[in-house]
Amino acid sequence: MQSLNPHVPQRLDQFARYSAKKMSKPVNFICAAPAAQNVTLVGDFNDWDPSAFPMKRQPDGNWLIQVPLHHGHHHYQFLIDGKPTLDPKAQGIARNEKNEKVSLIAVS
Repeated sequence: MQSLNPHVPQRLDQFARYSAKKMSKPVNFICAAPAAQNVTLVGDFNDWDPSAFPMKRQPDGNWLIQVPLHHGHHHYQFLIDGKPTLDPKAQGIARNEKNEKVSLIAVS
């Protein structure tokens, strides 16, 4: 197999093509909102589109969605009946471009 880059040895070039940064990983988002009628997940990974990731109610009252995310840090919120809500189980809190608090997740 030929190296894609003539300046990089073939064996190193193979690793570059399969780096974690280029791969996505399935991430489960769970929102505890048993009284909610509708919960969606919005974030930098879906351009904050409230229609992109509707969550599914589970028998225990939690809401669930699995989203493939690329390596890195991602900002997100739950929309519970249209109200932006932080994830109490988030890995951290950050601020978006409007200086609003958003939940933070790191994917590796």
